Order: sequence, then C-alpha cells, then structure tokens
Amino acid sequence: MESAHANLHSERGPLRGEHPGRSRDPVIKVRDLAWLEFEKTNLHRAESFARDFGFAVAARTPDALYLRGTLPGRQCVVIRRGPRSRFVGPAFQAAAAEDLTRLARATGAEVRVLADEFDGGGGVRVVDLRDPSGIPVRVVYGTAELPALPEQPVLTMNTGPYPARINAVQRPAPEPARVRRLGHVVLETRWFERALDWYLDTLGMIVSDFLFLDGQRDRGPTMAFIRCDRGGEPADHHTLAMHLGPGVGYVHSAYQVADMDAVAAGGEYLAARGYRRVWGIGRHIQGSQIFDYWRDPDRLMVEHFADGDLFDCTVEPGWAPMSASGLAQWGPPVTRDFLGTNPSPALLRSVVTALREDNEIDVPRLLGLMKAMRA
Repeated sequence: MESAHANLHSERGPLRGEHPGRSRDPVIKVRDLAWLEFEKTNLHRAESFARDFGFAVAARTPDALYLRGTLPGRQCVVIRRGPRSRFVGPAFQAAAAEDLTRLARATGAEVRVLADEFDGGGGVRVVDLRDPSGIPVRVVYGTAELPALPEQPVLTMNTGPYPARINAVQRPAPEPARVRRLGHVVLETRWFERALDWYLDTLGMIVSDFLFLDGQRDRGPTMAFIRCDRGGEPADHHTLAMHLGPGVGYVHSAYQVADMDAVAAGGEYLAARGYRRVWGIGRHIQGSQIFDYWRDPDRLMVEHFADGDLFDCTVEPGWAPMSASGLAQWGPPVTRDFLGTNPSPALLRSVVTALREDNEIDVPRLLGLMKAMRA
C-alpha cells in the first residue's frame, strides 16, 4: 500500500496495533453520498438561502424541496417541511441492486421501494438503517439521473513560466457560487469507535486520516476522515468525517464549486445578502480543500469547497494530533463558532449528558478535547 502521508502527518506514521482504517470483509462498499435529508419549518426561507448559496431547485412540492448541483446525477439535498429545523440523516449510493439484498440480510432490515414524490415510480430501492449513534442512514439504488446544468466558468490563470491569458482581464461574475455536487458530511458522536467500525464494516468505507488527542494516542483516534472504497477509481479524501464529542449529529455538510474564485465570489454574494460567515476563506490540511463556511437561516453550517484531494484504495491512513491550529494550512484563525465551543445551555447539557452516559466521553477525553480546541 502507498502512503500519501509519509513524513507529513506523523514522523513515525501509524504505530503497530493501531486501527487499520478499513474492514477486512465489509458487507457492501457504497460508492458515494446520494443525498442529505433535512427538515425545515419554513421551506420558502430554505429555498431562498439555497439559491443564494448556489443550489439549483430540482423540484418543489408544498411539503418538500429537492436541491441539486450542476453535474448530472441525482438531487443532493432533500428538505421536508417539519415541526423543527434539523438534520435527518445521510443517504448513500449502493454500487449494485444486489448490494441492498446483501445489506438487508446482514442487518435484519428490509429492501423497500421509496415512496417519494420526486424519486417515486418504482425504480428506487432503499434499505433504512441506524448507525450506533442513532442517526438514520439510508442506502439507495436506482435513483433517477438528472441532466447536467450549465457550469460556472473556470477562469484561466496566469501561473508558472507559460502564461495562458494575454490581453485579457479577469472579472468573476457577481453571482452565487454554483454548487456542482455534494461532497461530504461531518458528524459528531459520543460513540466514536463503535460508529467508525460500523461505517467501515457495514458500508465498506475506508479511512484517509486519523486525528488523536495529544497525550492520548494510546486510547485511539478521536476523529476520522473517511472515503468511499472504489478500488482503483479515485474518490474524495472524505465523504464522511466523524469526531468524538459530547454531542450527537450534524456538524456541517460541504458542496463542491468550480474553483477558488467561485468560493470567494460566492462568499461575497452571500455576505452582501446578510448571511453569516463562520470561517474562511482558507485551505485545509486533511483533504487540502479551499473552504468557506456559512450558517443558513436555521443556523445549520454549510461549506463551499474547491480543489480537494482524491485517493484510490491504495492510500493508507495518515495520523496527526488533533488541534484547532491543525485544521488549515492558511487562512484566518479558526472561530469558536466553527469549533462549536461557544458557551451555551445546549453545550452544557450535552457535556452533562455525555459524562453520565455509558459512552466514550470521560473527564480525560473531555479535557483533551478542550485542550485541542484551544491549541
């Protein structure tokens, strides 16, 4: 196996006996995220932000909103009307119809036809599961393929010894960054090790990078950036990321745009309309993406990104200490809003609940996480 991480994330690399970052015999191997599902109290407000963020509307009913990117494929976000605004769960794309049968047999679930206004028609089959954190996870096959939409122009850059743009100027259009596709979702869990192994054993995903707490590496990792195993076909550095924490559920989701100009100009468009930037613009370390984070009107965090790493199945996990300063190669200092460390009654309740429950959060872990977020 190769390592894209040698002498980069850890001088010693993985230590003997550490988590291998993949399952020896997974039930199936999902190919990608299919979509993310949310509930919102106000679909009109949700659609307005979605268009400003750069989504296209694939379909709209009185009780549901289906958002898509410019690339051909399926909708990437489903928003249903609900009593409160919340993340429901991710849907993953199975590689073959028979994978659903294998998955249902292994988990005791059932394969059923999706009864949905947009994906109906008898062609979409699903298996509904829950991960060890209790988050609903759907695996689907047979989703309708939508045609491509016009792409945002990629600007010609004068870089290196052979400039390509002569007697021409650059003027990115003052418009939303057009979302191309769904990239990844990040989740927090109090049962990190169990949840990690579930995604690897059940869905066949593999780890690109592990993070561990300073002085606690012997207790195992506390964050994993996880990609789909497509064999020799490269996949995003992470389709799913998870970290240990006192809370359970959604942290943010990320959507690819054309290039850095699209990230920056799209951010200017959002700021001019009064939306709140969380953190950015910068470039990540794990995954290398150029990023910009925002809050939607319901305070859910979403990310524009461009230029992310792509790994095939041969790349082994990297290991690095977990720290706030280790989240970016360049950019403004990370904010407390992004880290989720702003004091609040909800955060206090999560901490108290985590320390009372039977999970992977204890006082040393909690103190280690607090130290990492201050580093």
